[in-house]
Amino acid sequence: MSPGQAAARGAQQLVELTGRELEGVVGLEQDGDGWSVQVEVLEVRRIPNTTDVLAIYEVVVDGAGQLTSYRRLDRYMRGAAGEEGR
Repeated sequence: MSPGQAAARGAQQLVELTGRELEGVVGLEQDGDGWSVQVEVLEVRRIPNTTDVLAIYEVVVDGAGQLTSYRRLDRYMRGAAGEEGR
């Protein structure tokens, strides 16, 4: 499975399981025969959108692209400035 396929499969399966809206894939690392994919999702939509609540999830997919686990790593407002702003 290519890196792009692993990222797409991991993100797609997370969205299906959680019902969250995908913002994008922000990290990818090969983990043995599988992949660890970091996915950013919209958790809470607010007005103005700079106060939306986003989250980063780590999704682990096996060599066949099947999700084996996921967990939330971080949660923050869209308008937070950089890593130190979270």
